[in-house]
Amino acid sequence: MANLAPLTKNEVEKMVVDWYLALDVHKPIAEVMQFVSESELEMVFPEATLHNLAEAEKLVRDGWYRLFFDEVHTMQSLDIKLSPDGQRADIKLVVRWEASKWTPPAPNSERLKMDAYQTWVVKRSPASGKAVITRYVVDELKLLPGSAPL
Repeated sequence: MANLAPLTKNEVEKMVVDWYLALDVHKPIAEVMQFVSESELEMVFPEATLHNLAEAEKLVRDGWYRLFFDEVHTMQSLDIKLSPDGQRADIKLVVRWEASKWTPPAPNSERLKMDAYQTWVVKRSPASGKAVITRYVVDELKLLPGSAPL
């Protein structure tokens, strides 16, 4: 099987930024799922490890979108290393995440503020030809001053 077109740093950086924008504005699930691999996926969070597209879709739809609102992701650092053949991008990033959450019957919502340290692997999807996340690991979450507890 021939290699797919090599990834570029600009393409991968745009995909990372677009992923977080899609989450911030709660784009339709089908649009968000275009950023993750349909065939090779592992997503590791402190509370769970997901292994496929269906599990990722459920997390976004039934978890993130139902629990959090007024989200803002701000990139703090982004380091992209392409493999020599351009078939893989290894990424280390830190994203500042702020979101509100409301837990019934609390009288008010709470604001979460944290830096999320993450490691990703991005490859080109054979199906769509787009850069997609194949491995997504939350290495550490650091709560910022003034944040509600997780």
